[in-house]
Amino acid sequence: MSTETITRGIGRARRGVGNGGAGRPVQFKPSNSNRMPGHRSRSTTLLLFALPSLILLVLLNVYPVGYAGVQSARNGDLLSAGDFVGGQNYLTVLQQPVFWHAALFTLIFTLVGVFGSWAIGLALALLLRTRIPANGLFRVLLLLPWVVPIVVSATAWNWLVATPQSPLPVIANFFGLGNPLFLADPTLAQILVCVYKVWISFPFMMMMMTSALASVDTNVYEASKVDGAGPWQTFRLITLPMISRTTYISWILMTIFCVNDFPTIFLLTGGGPVQSTQTLVVMAYVTVFQNYQTGPGVAIAFLMTLVLVIISVVLYRQIRKVNIE
Repeated sequence: MSTETITRGIGRARRGVGNGGAGRPVQFKPSNSNRMPGHRSRSTTLLLFALPSLILLVLLNVYPVGYAGVQSARNGDLLSAGDFVGGQNYLTVLQQPVFWHAALFTLIFTLVGVFGSWAIGLALALLLRTRIPANGLFRVLLLLPWVVPIVVSATAWNWLVATPQSPLPVIANFFGLGNPLFLADPTLAQILVCVYKVWISFPFMMMMMTSALASVDTNVYEASKVDGAGPWQTFRLITLPMISRTTYISWILMTIFCVNDFPTIFLLTGGGPVQSTQTLVVMAYVTVFQNYQTGPGVAIAFLMTLVLVIISVVLYRQIRKVNIE
């Protein structure tokens, strides 16, 4: 069959024309079933069944957010609402150097947490696709940092670095690196919390990437080998594009996890030393529950939410582009 014949056949199929010529178009008449009285009663019944869930959703989500928005426009505390000040709390927060320092460290903490855990998780997912001894055992062991409660793991890490007699400072001193105080030096404390975040987050990324790699057709890799593609070309031109949708989704989720991660900072360093590891969520907590300034603290939380929404929208557009392509 010639290419011209196939092209004509496709054109006829798109126009709804068979091989025998132009057929009579089928006309569909709108059904009047939706206009029946029973349809309205059924819709009303379904709405009544859904009404308790809708009320619960409003009470648990919409009302707290709305009330928090009202608090961010007042100068109250935990006991009283205070006077209405409009956007003064937002201006006060944005003019504080400590806010911008916390925002900068939040950015660093998020970038390291997202891309560090993604790189390690993807590398381990690719490794576990190969035939290695005790593959299943390795999968279980690699999930432990994510499965173990964060209080337990943070306590263990604190024990490793908290004092000069802790294991890591002793090992560093043995190799002639001095006796570093990880929780007293601002730079070392920042490195510590970023490494800890990657350590507890890479199992999640590994699971996401494992599921994405499992959906890639192996015939694509076989075809690339026939075409002479090397390992790096296969990874860059086939693997990454094929798992891009899952990658963007995991980036969105991990960004939300990192920005809103309160336990990691609070349990390891408490935001210190000298507020060097204080993120925006920790700053909001300290402002509200320790300094009793509800308005500025809630304003910080709303600014965080705004940034998260912008990042999520940008990455979601990338997901839609992948779906279109």
